[in-house]
Amino acid sequence: MSSDDKQPGGPGDGPEQLALIRETVRKAKVPRAKPRTWRGAALAKELPVARVMVDKGVLHLDRLWDYAVPEELDAAAQPGVRVRVRFGAGSHQVREGRREGGGLVDGYLVERRAESDYTGPLAALAHVVSPEPVLGPELLALARAVADRYAGSLADVLQLAIPPRNGQAEAAASPAPLPAPAAPGPGTWSRYGRGPAFLDALARGAAPRAVWTALPGPHWPEELARAVAAALASGRGALVVVPDGRRAARVDEALTALLGPGRHALLTAESGPRRRYEQWLAVRRGSVRAVVGTRAAMFAPVRDVGLVALWDDGDGSHSDDNAPFPHVREVLELRAAHEGCAFLLGATGCTVEAAQLVESGWAEPIVADRARVRAAAPLVRTVGDHDLARDGAARAARLPSVAWEVAREGLRSGPVLVQVPRRGYVPRLACDRCRTPARCRRCAGPLEAHEVHELCCAWCGEAEREWHCTECGAFGLRATVVGARRTAEELGRAFPEVPVRTSGRDQVLDAVPGRPALVVATPGAEPVAEGGYAAALLLDGWAMLGRPDLRAGEEALRRWLAASALVRGQDEGGRVVVVAESTLRPVQALVRWDPVGHALAELAERAELGFPPVSRMAEAVGTPQAVASFLQSVRLPPEAEVLGPVPVPPQARPRGRAEGAPAPGAGREPAEERWDRVLLRVPPGSGAALAAALKAAQAARMARGATDPVRVRVDPPSIG
Repeated sequence: MSSDDKQPGGPGDGPEQLALIRETVRKAKVPRAKPRTWRGAALAKELPVARVMVDKGVLHLDRLWDYAVPEELDAAAQPGVRVRVRFGAGSHQVREGRREGGGLVDGYLVERRAESDYTGPLAALAHVVSPEPVLGPELLALARAVADRYAGSLADVLQLAIPPRNGQAEAAASPAPLPAPAAPGPGTWSRYGRGPAFLDALARGAAPRAVWTALPGPHWPEELARAVAAALASGRGALVVVPDGRRAARVDEALTALLGPGRHALLTAESGPRRRYEQWLAVRRGSVRAVVGTRAAMFAPVRDVGLVALWDDGDGSHSDDNAPFPHVREVLELRAAHEGCAFLLGATGCTVEAAQLVESGWAEPIVADRARVRAAAPLVRTVGDHDLARDGAARAARLPSVAWEVAREGLRSGPVLVQVPRRGYVPRLACDRCRTPARCRRCAGPLEAHEVHELCCAWCGEAEREWHCTECGAFGLRATVVGARRTAEELGRAFPEVPVRTSGRDQVLDAVPGRPALVVATPGAEPVAEGGYAAALLLDGWAMLGRPDLRAGEEALRRWLAASALVRGQDEGGRVVVVAESTLRPVQALVRWDPVGHALAELAERAELGFPPVSRMAEAVGTPQAVASFLQSVRLPPEAEVLGPVPVPPQARPRGRAEGAPAPGAGREPAEERWDRVLLRVPPGSGAALAAALKAAQAARMARGATDPVRVRVDPPSIG
């Protein structure tokens, strides 16, 4: 046998060659115990491994990744700081755990470890963006709970929870914390049976949970401020979330009047990026213990939070349109449960979800007795759409005679509010002869009249200059719902001596003087009147009640109550006229001022039919092929029901940032291209299993590189 035919380890091998072979085999089989250096850099001597949440909001990458900590970054690379790391650009690199290649991405350093579970080589942290620790353990736990509940990724939740960095704000010193204030008196909380007891429990350091049905009138901001002061008196923090900046400003003013400046932070978009980040940092550093803000403030890192409060949970602003689409009410419920703090949900109305919290025993009700409700609420009258005005001025304003008379009487002593369901000039049109809705010839979308003689499509924006009815051939049009601008013009002609002001999306008024005037506003844009409105007219009630949505009645009542709560009480002559049929349940609830009774009746019906919130639901929206593929891949709980698919009209297609890809319909899609929606329903107790199944299916689709996105939303605000 020649030397070339000898086998390794055979008689021809010397001791040195055998030793080299054994060493080679040992190195191939035994993993490295420590991460290697990256590009020759020395690593930190203690805890050389950093676990990083990479800011890549895709579900199949929703985990912590290990990186080596270079020695020069040892001091700055502390848990909670923002970092930059290299992340593999290709899917092969991700599967193999090799992250030496790829571009730099943002992330958060979650923890430091002595060793890594990964046995391969680790890339090193590129650099620490800022030594400011912005992600604490409490916020991390809350974000993870929210991601799991809504079948989303932790990175997406952190994008909603932590504001963008501003270096100048970080360099500014936060104020020194002020000592705890004295416990406040009950004030107007004494109007509610359990109100003073709730404040006392907060001041003692307890954690009561309550659903508060506020009396109409201007006192609710001060009452929220007193609840915050009670929590601060116990040495704890407090958080209040409201729907918009106007209401945040009212609570801000009430807190400043009660506690003085410097005791709370205001977190709203109107503050601007730098000011908002400065305030957020003051809260995180513990300099400020109380926060009032809009939706994103639900994640505010309040130190030792003792109270989380929410105003008007039925407002659509509380539901985020970016993945994973959390709702403020659910997030604050999670905070109350995880952090052991008090919970307060307040509104002039009552949602079905709020009623369920009371019915389940999770929260206690705070309500006033019927005598106080009758005294504080205005007198409400109803008129049907069939009522005609009895004189020329009323016909010109398209008002029933009762509404016209109430407006005339109210204008003698103050301003009169006129609520119309839609903005614009004549938002919806129909054939004047046969009442067939006017549709665009290009995409079949509804036609609108933004100016007196110009028609255009609400979906595609195409101008329509030669419309005629496809059913009867007529050329005349009539308004099905008159918009705010048109209503203002007609009221101006009917009341020529009275100033008319409008408040809507383009220009929202915060307040109006107490002088006689007509204020025409869309729902949610009603300004506060000095001394309260003398009267209110709620027009076209059928337009809100007739929406094809499970929440149509609840939403109509909520908007009517919000507008009517701005009117003077019955004892002061306040009057409200609602143009809707008096036999309908929401209308009766408004007349009696009984939002809780309406919510309980709705809850009972939904329990019988298996609708939310008694059941848990999710929706999946996308092209028919994508939705069908998704349903085949998801492993639903055995008790789950699949409802659909059904076509989704263009105006109802989802918008906002979805997981890992643009949401279906994020831009205008051709009307002829079809999108489908399926609803997935599970009974109580199976919501977590449904969310986990949906998240796993989405992660698998993304890992396979699916090009047709499917937007999944748990607890959609509208299910039709």
